[in-house]
Amino acid sequence: MMKIVRIIHLPLLFVFVHPCLAHADFAPHFYDNGPYIYNGNLALFSLSEDTAVGTQIYCLNGTDPEGQDVRYGLSFDPGSKEYFRIDPKSGNITLVEQLDREKEDSIDVLVSITDGQSRVVERVTVFVMDANDEKPEFQNMPAIIDVLETTESGTSIYKVEAVDKDTGSGGSVTYFLQNPQFTLFAIDRHSGVLRVRSGETLDYEKTKTHFVTVIAKDGGGNYNGKEQFMSSSATLTINVIDAQDTPPSFIGTPYFGYVYEISEPGSEIFTVLAKDGDVGNPNPIRYSFEDGDDGVFSINKTTGCITLLTPSKYLKREIFNIKVKASEVSPEGRLMDYGVTTVVIRVVDLNNNPPTFYGENGPQNMFELTMYEHPPEGEILRGLKITVNDSDQGANAKFNLRLIGPGRMLRVVPQTVLNDAQVTILVEDSVAMDYEKYHFLTYKLLAVEIDTPERFSATADIVIHLLDTNDNAPKFSSDYYIARIPENSPGGSNVVSVTATDPDSGLWGDVKYSIYGSGADLFLIQPTSGIIYTQPWASLDAEVKSKYNFYVKAEDAEGKYSLAEVFVTVLDLNDHPPAFNDNFLEKTMVIGAPVKIEAVDDDAEVPNNVIEYAIMKAEPDNNIFDIDTDTGEIMLKSYIKSMAIIQNITKQSDCTWSLVVQARDRGQPSFSTTAVIKIDITEATQLSGGPLGSFLMHNRNKPLQILGMLAGVISLMVVVTVIISTATFMRNKKSNRILPNRRVRRRQPTQPWNIRNPFKVLETPGEKFRVQEEEPEVVVENVNYNNNVSDVVRQWPPPPRAPSLPPPPPAYIPGERQWTVPTISATVAPKPRKKAYMNRRDTVNSALVSELKMRLEQKRMLKH
Repeated sequence: MMKIVRIIHLPLLFVFVHPCLAHADFAPHFYDNGPYIYNGNLALFSLSEDTAVGTQIYCLNGTDPEGQDVRYGLSFDPGSKEYFRIDPKSGNITLVEQLDREKEDSIDVLVSITDGQSRVVERVTVFVMDANDEKPEFQNMPAIIDVLETTESGTSIYKVEAVDKDTGSGGSVTYFLQNPQFTLFAIDRHSGVLRVRSGETLDYEKTKTHFVTVIAKDGGGNYNGKEQFMSSSATLTINVIDAQDTPPSFIGTPYFGYVYEISEPGSEIFTVLAKDGDVGNPNPIRYSFEDGDDGVFSINKTTGCITLLTPSKYLKREIFNIKVKASEVSPEGRLMDYGVTTVVIRVVDLNNNPPTFYGENGPQNMFELTMYEHPPEGEILRGLKITVNDSDQGANAKFNLRLIGPGRMLRVVPQTVLNDAQVTILVEDSVAMDYEKYHFLTYKLLAVEIDTPERFSATADIVIHLLDTNDNAPKFSSDYYIARIPENSPGGSNVVSVTATDPDSGLWGDVKYSIYGSGADLFLIQPTSGIIYTQPWASLDAEVKSKYNFYVKAEDAEGKYSLAEVFVTVLDLNDHPPAFNDNFLEKTMVIGAPVKIEAVDDDAEVPNNVIEYAIMKAEPDNNIFDIDTDTGEIMLKSYIKSMAIIQNITKQSDCTWSLVVQARDRGQPSFSTTAVIKIDITEATQLSGGPLGSFLMHNRNKPLQILGMLAGVISLMVVVTVIISTATFMRNKKSNRILPNRRVRRRQPTQPWNIRNPFKVLETPGEKFRVQEEEPEVVVENVNYNNNVSDVVRQWPPPPRAPSLPPPPPAYIPGERQWTVPTISATVAPKPRKKAYMNRRDTVNSALVSELKMRLEQKRMLKH
């Protein structure tokens, strides 16, 4: 019985436990990290179409609440191309098929995550972003058109249309003509309108058919990480039609008509008017619709009146662009030339029309303008002919204008519009409109209704293509350049290359180089490459000049320039050997004093001009001399103090040596030279001839120096003699006077002073030189005989007497002093200012005697 009960309870237990366990198993889920994140659930993920196959593009990332391992899955809708492959464990998604945005701009993917029990599947969309991989495609080319030969220059004859499936700048198309210089046509690069070139005319008789090749080029864009431009070309065949008539032209264009809600069928909407261009003989005009009427309008063939055929409530469009054709009718009733215009008919009084932008040819959402960079601030961009219109009435037609784009370069006027207005774009920041930064500027012109619940809006793209101007001067890569060139470089050798860049385009960006300055005489520069090289005849020599500096000028086509300084150093080479003044030298050496020799190296820099000296050989003995390797001083060995030592070493009495001395520089390669030095060795006591003897002994081998010294002494003596003679002559000249014929007798002079040295000992040999001087009587004869007096005796005033002798010196005590300096004390009486005659011989004798006595006294005291 117990066994049965257990069996019954086990199923019941399973029934209660199983729902509990099942309720506890939560499903895994993805992390939703949002866009621009490379891990999560792949939601809002975008991928460029040029992504390489095999690239890991994303990583799925999720979790399980119970912490169990999760695996990821990825699948596509049946029949869809499978672009991706996933690693179930890591969640890494890899691109396996090439993307093409033009074919498929989004990919729907089913991503899943499972923990083994529960599986969650989410549908996400991967957006394919554009890359510039498509060429522009012509929509209406190649084509064949007919053009009248009377078509005026500048007239548009065809509008080329090309479409680039890419977006952004890669989707913008510009047009060019192949070989434009050889054709009669020109094309507007932005609109694609082909015109007869200004100043050119068509001539049927010369050329009946023209073939024009048009190139369509996109604005460039990124592809595989690089900017890429793509283009295509097509040929337009232009047949020239021989005709004389002028087609009709419409008057009062552009045409705008309105259909109101209350308009009934048959109501007149608008009347067009065209006239034949042949004013002299006009043909009648027949009007018809060419396109755009949708069968709801009709036109009177003769009057041009456009009427409504159906009630306005059945009109399916708010704006009708009806092309009206006006054809000439010949007298025979044949349709001839025609003209076409567009009549814009708007359905008004319903707020179902957003603001609309118009160009010259009707509604337009792309406006392009080409202009030069840096226009004046406040200038109106007149090339942009933009009008804006809201076909509604009243408050429904009131809207604001805003300009959205890079920076604040431009602004729009007006900012608030009612119904319609001419849009004016003004320059706000001229400096920012720089061609070097932006080749083109893209703006969004936004019109948004103000007081309507619908808030209708419209946008137009404004693309401004900037043209370059010469607003930049060339700029060097450095303010100065330093160059080095060996002095043995031949003429025409490159020295240094300078580089300057001009960010301007075209010829304005071409840089021409030139050099000038006092140091530029030996150099030239290539005008285009900036390579500086030496003149073909230039010979550089570092010993003559080793430093050059000059200026290099970089100039553009309009003369804007900048300067840089160039410093050129001529590198010295060891191209001069040392040289002695003479290869054979004679020197006299006094024991204890060195003899110096000197060699000169004409190189400009160290170590090429640094000289080392060495004694290579000495005869008769090689071991008694040393030489200073730096100064070239030759000296005896330190232990040689006398001539006796030298004679003991050499066993010879001759003290004359011959030395071979080498002077070697430290350059690479090293040069050397030798000289023979003959040295006479003597002792200092042998030069006993005083200073003169020493001079003659040292320079006995230099007769020119001895002769120069003698010539100097003789010249000095001659100069002294001339000075003394001149002074004597001037003094005698002052003493000569013209006196009357009379005799002048002088009194006997008193005994002159006997000047003695008070310190000398009496009875010395010098006493015998003592002389008694007497002044004789002077007789002056009147040699002119101007007076009748025969004899006149003039008594000279007595000369002033000398003062008394000084007191005698103290007695001499032997041993108290070793010697005394002899002195002479005396007072010389002044001579008369006017003296007729003076015995100069006695005066000279007296001076000689005094000098001799002083010398003898000095010798005597030296001996004691």
